[in-house]
Amino acid sequence: MRIISYNVNGVRAATKKGFIDWLATDPADIICLQETKATKEDADVKAIEALGYETYWFSAQKKGYSGVAIFTKIVPTNIVYGNEIEQSDFEGRVICADFGDITLVNAYYPSGTSGDERQTYKYQWLAEFHEYLQTLRITRPNLIVTGDYNIANHPIDIHDPKGNKNSSGFLPEEREWLTKFYNSGWIDTFRYLNPEKKDSYTWWSQRFPTVRLQNKGWRIDYISVTDTLQSQIREATIYPDVKHSDHCPIYLELAIS
Repeated sequence: MRIISYNVNGVRAATKKGFIDWLATDPADIICLQETKATKEDADVKAIEALGYETYWFSAQKKGYSGVAIFTKIVPTNIVYGNEIEQSDFEGRVICADFGDITLVNAYYPSGTSGDERQTYKYQWLAEFHEYLQTLRITRPNLIVTGDYNIANHPIDIHDPKGNKNSSGFLPEEREWLTKFYNSGWIDTFRYLNPEKKDSYTWWSQRFPTVRLQNKGWRIDYISVTDTLQSQIREATIYPDVKHSDHCPIYLELAIS
């Protein structure tokens, strides 16, 4: 099972930059998108489906905002839109797909960069999402959580940890949440296979055009799995040279019997 997670920062904008041509290279069996900023009707779905993908979309009620989608060549046994938490579902933040005994959760975690109100909501969302996952694990123990987590966990995951110590996305409370998450039976698949790899980032600020060229980024996109899937992790990597967005795709390969 080959999985990609990718914040496309607007699927229509990404399409204009060659996103569908990239899909045609068969980069994965399952593509999890965040920040689609579109409904299914807005996108070039026919071109995507022509490549062999079934597409499932969960969009925000506010047009041009947030939204998640799953494109898959493996037929899911079930799709769940949202996680039954009102504001999260209003903002189109979670979509789930079952593949046999594995459940994939594709999530777009809130950003707190626009001010205190959204930072407060980010903490609320993190608490609610963790409780949701803990409940889900009771009946679906083999979980994959892909997405833009909007948190850099450790100093190795950000180009300037000292300069960003007070920045949303690297605040102590956010990092503490993510550390507790990984200490509760979850695996950061990239770090599991690349524990010491530096300069491995998934997002670069668009405010400063040269930062991507200089690789001054943050690793805020993750594919995490429950420890029940640890022995099945085969490959986990980042594709910084794929440039349809201010993020880049991340990849996980699992051995599935």
